[in-house]
Amino acid sequence: MSEDNKIVKGDVISLDFSGYIEESNTLFDTTNEQIAQDNGVYDEKSTYAPISYLVGSGRIFPGLEEAIEGAELNKEYEITVPFEKGAGARDSRLVETISIRDFAKQDVQPYVGMEFQSRNRTGIVTAVTAGRVRVDYNSPLAGKNLKYVFTVVSKAQNDDEKIEGILKMDYGTSEGFSISISENVIEIVLPDVCKYDSNWGMAKYRVIADLREALGDKNVRFVEEYVKNVPKEDEPKEEERVPEEIAPEEIPPEEQ
Repeated sequence: MSEDNKIVKGDVISLDFSGYIEESNTLFDTTNEQIAQDNGVYDEKSTYAPISYLVGSGRIFPGLEEAIEGAELNKEYEITVPFEKGAGARDSRLVETISIRDFAKQDVQPYVGMEFQSRNRTGIVTAVTAGRVRVDYNSPLAGKNLKYVFTVVSKAQNDDEKIEGILKMDYGTSEGFSISISENVIEIVLPDVCKYDSNWGMAKYRVIADLREALGDKNVRFVEEYVKNVPKEDEPKEEERVPEEIAPEEIPPEEQ
């Protein structure tokens, strides 16, 4: 395998993957629309396409991260991720029994499988009995061994491509951003949407950290441009045309 094809920490890649619970072969995540449809989990609101990812950034399960490092471009891999390197073991302390009155106060009728949010946590209702509701705040993947099928379909070949990939990873798109790089400064001119999007306010800090991880300890400058609208000068009016008079004798007979 050539060194150019080998994936290493700090690479910005495009990753195609599908994740399954190994025991049941149940699909829980995929970037492939056809696989989602074949497994009955297709969501028309979701976007199915390879994701941008900074290798080594720790945004995915450690077992998958380890397999990506050293992988070869455009080669499909199938791996098993033990729960210790996936979502971790189940924690009994994250299972709570709540009075059904707490649901009634919110005008909610609990049922098994329902999502429930409390104190910035999201859990799943696993049992409803007389007066009590059991909620599990563990990850649905906790304690489960996983299977991943993945392919690294491309990797950034220069700094501009790395920056675009990081913007896609952290903000969801690189569209409309203008990028320039000098020896010590990365300057990014923001599209107008960032001026009003609260998501950008959080995403920019992740972008800064990831840019420094991928490109070294450079200064990062975000630029908002406010372009003055200059009114157009009045266009010259079309010269008024006076109909040319035609002497009666010049008018053809059929027009007289």
